[in-house]
Parts: sequence; structure tokens; C-alpha cells
Amino acid sequence: MDYMTRLRSIMLIVIILLPSYAFAATIAHAEEKKQRSAEEIFATRFELYNSLSVMTELPWQWIAAIDQYERTLSKAKPKARPQLGELTGIFVDERKWSGPLNPDTADEQPASITLFNGIGRDGDGDGLASRSNDIDLLSSVLHLVGQHGHNKDNILIGLWDYYQNARAVKRIEQFHQLYEHYGKLDLFEHAFPLPLGSTYSYRDTWGARRGWGGRRIHEGTDIFAGHGTPVRSTCYGVIEVKGWNRYGGWRVGIRDLNNHYHYYAHLSGFTKELQSGQIVEPGQVIGWVGSSGYGKPGTSGKFPPHLHYGMYSDRGLIEWAFDPYPSLKRWENEERRRLRK
Repeated sequence: MDYMTRLRSIMLIVIILLPSYAFAATIAHAEEKKQRSAEEIFATRFELYNSLSVMTELPWQWIAAIDQYERTLSKAKPKARPQLGELTGIFVDERKWSGPLNPDTADEQPASITLFNGIGRDGDGDGLASRSNDIDLLSSVLHLVGQHGHNKDNILIGLWDYYQNARAVKRIEQFHQLYEHYGKLDLFEHAFPLPLGSTYSYRDTWGARRGWGGRRIHEGTDIFAGHGTPVRSTCYGVIEVKGWNRYGGWRVGIRDLNNHYHYYAHLSGFTKELQSGQIVEPGQVIGWVGSSGYGKPGTSGKFPPHLHYGMYSDRGLIEWAFDPYPSLKRWENEERRRLRK
């Protein structure tokens, strides 16, 4: 092969491969930019929470927990709860903000809002109580939550007075637990529920019919693996449920900061230290694959060993199951990319 022929061959290879390398570089740059943006948002929120902590004497972890809980409700119901501020997830409807009998639902004057028993406050000292102002939004809610005092018991009372919902109080308490334990806001990394080096298989089984225990649909994804394969937490979260369920056998439920409930069923057992109320993190082993369930406590072997993995979204008063398969595929791919680095 002469020089010109070799040169043309090399140029052809470059032409073929260059778009692929360019595409990969573009993806990597976009991921890096997205990561930087997320870090900046968390840093700005953290600064906001600390500033409001000084103003209200409420620990920043409680402020972050309230804001995050509100954010999860807005994500679950975006039409009913449009974003008001730039950084916070706080939503207050116009009537509650301005006052039930206030003829001006867009009122931003603190004096008239107070006159009509609205909750809106001027948090940043600019003379206006604005529903689109992050500081005004948060400080208005925090004023009500903190009116009984600033220790845990009094804050829980304040949360009940504001939300009139025991589920809301429990979720915010769980979120506070996570923020207090880790001392940071960025707790949204995920892991695949089984070790990537293990042998497993799964497909989208959402909505498939189930016969045992009556007619019902399959609310989850079945991941088939060998008996005793470690099962891991997919998220930072709090153990909400641990024990026996006649359908799911030995099962664990974990609540994360997205207000998602992660359901692990048909386990052969739990790790010795696992307890309700315990904090777990992505990749932490919580139990092992089994075939328990479909009967009284201890029933096992009625089906091949597998992990049933389900996800439920808390919408405030009800919890709604959704298909976990897309999340599982994404977490699996993300973890593989992290391992390759």
C-alpha cells in the first residue's frame, strides 16, 4: 500500500469516527454543565436556608425539609401548584396569602394582608409581601411553623397546625432526619438495587395481571436473580417499613427526599442491623433475594427467587404507584458510568 492510499484510509477512518467522538464529547460536556448547575443551585439554597435560620431561629435542616416537602408536592401536582419563587418549592394560594376576605387577591401590602388574616409577610424588608419572592414565601411559612417554639416537639406542633395532615408532618420529620445526618442538601444519587457484578435479569412487568389474593395488577418490576443475592438501597432514605406482608413476604419500605416510597419484596431476610427509622444510602445492603410471600409468615418457594421492586409517589393525601422500570434502567446505566471512571 503506497503513501497516498494509506493517507486516504486514515482520513476515511477519521471521517467515520469523528462524529461519534464529537457526540460523546457533547454528552460529557452537557453532563458536566448539568452537574455544575445542580451544585450551584444547592449552594444557593443552602445559603438561603442558613440566612433564614438566623432570622427565624429555626435550624436550617427543618427549613430545608419543609421546602423539599413542598417541592415534592409541586412536582406531583404541577398544574395545581405552579412554581412561585425561583429557588424554593413553597406554594401558597392567593387567598391564603392575601387573606380569605381580601378583595385584592394579588395584595402585596403587609398591613392589609394582616388585616384580612392572610399569611403573607415581608421577609426581606423591601416593604412588600410578594408570593414570587423566595424569602417572603419561606419566612411566611416559617413564621407560622415556629410560633410555638424552636425545639423539635414545638416544631412538630407548628407543622401540624400549618398542614393539618399527619402524613405531611411525618414526611418533613423524615427529611429533617436525613439533612441532620448528612449535613448537606445533595442527597439524590441512586444505585441499582442489585450489585452490577451479579447475575440478574429484568424487563418491564408493570401492569401485568396477578392472580394470587384476588385479581390485581403488578405494581412494580421483577428482577430475577439467584437466592441470596444482596439487595441494596437505591437511594438516600429512611426505613419506613420492615417486616412481613402476605403478598410481598419479607419486605422493606424506604422513603427518599423525592417523597418516593421504595418497596422491596420477597426477600429471604434482612441485614441484622436494619431497623425502622434507620437511615440508608445508595448501594447499602439491606437484605437478600428470596422467594418469600403469598401466605402466612415464613411462606416461601411458591415462585422463583426474585426481587419485586416498586415505587410510589406521595401526593399529599394519597400515595400513587408508578412504573419503576425507567428509573431502574437509568440508575443501572448511571452506576455503570460511575464505575468506569
